Amino acid sequence: MSIKRNQVVSLSYTLKDPETGQIIDQSTPDQPLQFITGLGHIIPGLENEILKMDKGESKEILVKAEDAYGPVNPEAFQEINRSDLAHIENLEEGMVLYAQDNQGNQIPVKIHKITGDKVTVDLNHPMAGKDLLFNVKITDVRDATQEELAHGHVHGPGGHHH
Repeated sequence: MSIKRNQVVSLSYTLKDPETGQIIDQSTPDQPLQFITGLGHIIPGLENEILKMDKGESKEILVKAEDAYGPVNPEAFQEINRSDLAHIENLEEGMVLYAQDNQGNQIPVKIHKITGDKVTVDLNHPMAGKDLLFNVKITDVRDATQEELAHGHVHGPGGHHH
């Protein structure tokens, strides 16, 4: 019986770069990834494949960039004055800094290019434009509680913890 919308899925995963085989991220045995299906908690290409799986099943899933974090957006490159980053020592291309968006969330900002007194920053998601290879195992599936659905996220054992 396949996983359905509004269910809590627990899965272990390893995320690799499909070109190099390098591990990008992985869950730990004691901390599986948990999410409620249908709420956009994970990238669409991964969720669509997980919805075809069952508890206990393992699968290798290749998610194309357009179904992951999308293509690189050229409009997400911005030029700022180097003096705006004067407080950062040893500023160099490729460095990742963190800024806050309007909601107070931290977002990664990559230093793309430094030219004289100008710095071009890349606001794209670090995985934009990249295909992603997941090895997943569904460790548990259950219906989300009404409280979880109302709050829009999974609650830990024993209920609400935030």
